[in-house]
Amino acid sequence: MPLKAEYVAQELEKASTAGDPEADALVSDLIDNRKVDGVNALFRTVASLKHGQDRSHLPPELAEFLAGAEAEPPGWGDADVKAAEKFFDRHRGEVAMLQGTVGLIGTYLSPTGAFTLRSTGRLGGVEGPGRRLSQSSRLFIDMDKKGAMTDGTLAANVTKVRLVHASVRQMHKKSGEWDYAKWGEPVSQKYTTGAACVFSTQILQAMANLGLDVSRDDAHGFICAWHYVNHYLGTPEKWLLPKDADEVERLWNQERDKEWKKTDDGVFMTQQALNYYKQFVPGPFHNAFVAMIRTALTDKYADMAGLPQGVLDAAAKPLAAGHGLVSKAGGGLLGGAAEKTTGVNPYKEVLGVASSAFREMEHAAVTQGQDDQPQMHQELGDNR
Repeated sequence: MPLKAEYVAQELEKASTAGDPEADALVSDLIDNRKVDGVNALFRTVASLKHGQDRSHLPPELAEFLAGAEAEPPGWGDADVKAAEKFFDRHRGEVAMLQGTVGLIGTYLSPTGAFTLRSTGRLGGVEGPGRRLSQSSRLFIDMDKKGAMTDGTLAANVTKVRLVHASVRQMHKKSGEWDYAKWGEPVSQKYTTGAACVFSTQILQAMANLGLDVSRDDAHGFICAWHYVNHYLGTPEKWLLPKDADEVERLWNQERDKEWKKTDDGVFMTQQALNYYKQFVPGPFHNAFVAMIRTALTDKYADMAGLPQGVLDAAAKPLAAGHGLVSKAGGGLLGGAAEKTTGVNPYKEVLGVASSAFREMEHAAVTQGQDDQPQMHQELGDNR
């Protein structure tokens, strides 16, 4: 039975020391016995996998694992797929963008999560976070594709992430630097399910904070999609998000403030993200974009993440010059009386532009694998 608010605290405590035994054993065997040449070779092998392809060229252990990982979540059915697809039909653009901004920043508010991400961050490190951020967005692209939950595409791509998580656990184990007493298991089942909460119910709350209307039926569909993803990340049924939007919101509201804290690692990761977003949402409009993220997260959590304050004042500067779109969007964000009295959502303009810009990030995610840079340094650190 999936998680319930009444006993989620006890279950998450157990989940904090649990990895993914099947995936962990596979990755350890592949690397230790040189069936693949290290972490990067494993990542490249996993990144090339597609649903339904011939697996005879793979190490037999990997092919067997992938076959076993194809099973659907217990109780999954056509109604769940239809509910999820209905949500994405209505909210595809804005939800992908919010997951890739508000959602990713939300994961940095978990001290363990932020430390894990930063300590394995030499795939961009202080020189630039583009690879991690663009690759993280691949999952959000796949989720909203019609048929992705029935043709095996999404399941296959999430399974890749599952193996990446197992690789990160192996890196930390071999480093001898991970404090298991303090942090629990690297990329534990607690962190995986917590991240699923951030990318699901936290995003629904962000949409509400921005004045976007999402019906309860559509909210249910979005939670179903993340129940599906949670399963293919290797999470046992007892720690899966339930397919119930109200219950997931209850348990997340109950546990969030126990998990989210301000840390140097989290602030660092957030700043890297903001720097990366400037490539896609540049100039004065970037201030309005950051203001939107603050509103979506609320000031309490935006401050924890180190999102700059006073961005609305900065966004106001181009208004006097009358710079078209920026002026219009900035005026709405600044709470213009005309917009409010006429019932126009002041964030719609920013959401539209940001969602369009995020499609460029999606393209970067898709094309990122075409280069020959290593996906992760095999030693820990972020080039500090």
